[in-house]
Amino acid sequence: MAKEVFETYESEVRSYCRKFTSVFQTAKGSKIWDEEGREFIDFFNGAGACNYGHNNDYIKERVIDYLQHDGILHALDMYTGAKGEFIETFQNKILKPRGLDYKMMFTGPTGTNANEAALKLARKVTGRTNVFAMMGAFHGMTLGALALTTDTSSRAGAAVPLHDVTHIPAPYMFPELDTVAYMERLVTDDHSGVDMPAALFLETVQAEGGIYVFEPEWLRRVADFCHKYGILLVVDDIQVGCGRSGNFFSFERAGIHPDMVTLSKSIGGYGLPMALLLLRPELDIWKPGEHNGTFRGNNLAFVAAKAAIDFATSTGLYGDVKRKSAIIREYLEKEVKPLHPGIEIRGIGMIWGIDFGKAGAPGLCRKVVTECFKNGLMIEQAGREDCVLKPMPALTIPDDELLKGLEIIKKSAQAVLAAQ
Repeated sequence: MAKEVFETYESEVRSYCRKFTSVFQTAKGSKIWDEEGREFIDFFNGAGACNYGHNNDYIKERVIDYLQHDGILHALDMYTGAKGEFIETFQNKILKPRGLDYKMMFTGPTGTNANEAALKLARKVTGRTNVFAMMGAFHGMTLGALALTTDTSSRAGAAVPLHDVTHIPAPYMFPELDTVAYMERLVTDDHSGVDMPAALFLETVQAEGGIYVFEPEWLRRVADFCHKYGILLVVDDIQVGCGRSGNFFSFERAGIHPDMVTLSKSIGGYGLPMALLLLRPELDIWKPGEHNGTFRGNNLAFVAAKAAIDFATSTGLYGDVKRKSAIIREYLEKEVKPLHPGIEIRGIGMIWGIDFGKAGAPGLCRKVVTECFKNGLMIEQAGREDCVLKPMPALTIPDDELLKGLEIIKKSAQAVLAAQ
């Protein structure tokens, strides 16, 4: 397939293909092959949508069986067997064992739509318009979610004012600042100029913000603050949920129960579009059809999502993430961090950041991404000025492939740093 067909007819908005320039044909597990037969280890992982690996055999068998028996694919929000089985599985294997009581709302099939639904509902429930979000956040590219998001380039694409959000400094930005006390001052000081928010949106691990892991004690204090002032706590677990952090939900390590949780990406199990809003039952004041979408009933995704949960719980996958996390941490600390005194390492579970921001000129991380791709590894960057390399392999990756990918990072970083 000639690349000209894409470059001639596809919009200039395309982005990932500018870094990963091959025409890809097949994928299995944690490997992808292009049409020329070149093999790549995948540390990009569909931006977090492929936690269970490409074409996972267990999930694929159930998807194919459903298709071969003419299972219904499109049903809007009508009752179907596939949806019912997913709901039961999610309640019995994910929520109830964790003591969580949530209603399940199927939104349009993207993460940003789940966040839009949470925004609308928080404002509807509280009667307030303002919302708190963290600096460094990424919550989506539609206007409501984009107002929560802070990176300049994403916000510039809106071409209209983005408002009704107060951004709070993330706890890592000013170590001397007690950000919880700061928020309390904003809502209690009659001269703060800040309206009481309907909700506080946060990622417990800022992924696109540069892989910053928020401490459990800070999360507990935030939850107490929200409860004290009747502010709804919304956790965006779209990228770091579904086992990525080492638990199904990233907030489990803090022992908190958010008022709402948004899920997408790997909740679809097989890279299939699906999004989910979890909400406390007493918040469910929607009128029928008040938030809807033609593709909120992707039944093939329900089949895959159920299979993914069955697969993960039967194989102890989420526990194994913690073991692999230790492998990643040790390698990055011992082999990559010493390459330059300015390199910083951050992460949890199987999402990590290698921060090159103090290791060279702007653009260094992009050069490492390019060198990694040349050496057979697909990996993305994140953070301020895109200076953070972001290893995020499938949770199912075999140890030998994981180590090989880490070795490519080391080799590539060495080459780029040596050429400065």
